[in-house]
Amino acid sequence: MTVVTQQARTALADAVPEEQSYVWNLVARAQQGDTEAFGKIYAQYAPAVFRFIYFRVRHSPTAEDLTSDTFLRALKRIGSVRWQGRDFAAWLITIARHIVADYYKSGRYRFEVSGEVLDFDQEEFSLDGAPDRVAMDHVNNLALLAAVKKLNPSQQRCIALRFLVGLSTAETAQSMGKSEGAVKALQCRAVRMLGRLLPDGFQEGRS
Repeated sequence: MTVVTQQARTALADAVPEEQSYVWNLVARAQQGDTEAFGKIYAQYAPAVFRFIYFRVRHSPTAEDLTSDTFLRALKRIGSVRWQGRDFAAWLITIARHIVADYYKSGRYRFEVSGEVLDFDQEEFSLDGAPDRVAMDHVNNLALLAAVKKLNPSQQRCIALRFLVGLSTAETAQSMGKSEGAVKALQCRAVRMLGRLLPDGFQEGRS
């Protein structure tokens, strides 16, 4: 097992809050090649990274693959991460966000309306536990996914990057190789098309 140098320990102790010192000590060990330390990082953060990705792709096998890709990229870049006043999880989520963006950009994805869409975490919705609201939200989610499937590939990708991945207009433009103006126009056309494709009562059901 690799031992963290005294200098590294001192630097961590001076910079990192006590409640986060355990994780950043693991990071320091991982940066020196301690695979056991990185394994502990994976065990601690993999569930949260998986949930973040699954909420954006809504397909468990894909989310598992992208979670693995996230930690592989994290392992390759572990030497570059430094304490900057944020939890280590923020660094991992940034990597996961780019992994998901790359996934949508690559064209490997396809929108699926399947039973898995129904397998959601109720805490993701602000429904106050009302069963009728829960049911209505799922009907609306399925209707939305069905409508998105009918958009052309560029519109699907734009909607995915903007609203599923959460990229800004500038980030979406960079991912798609378009200007910001082109992305704004593409998004506008896609939203208008969705408005025509969605069934009557969709907005009322979400109010």
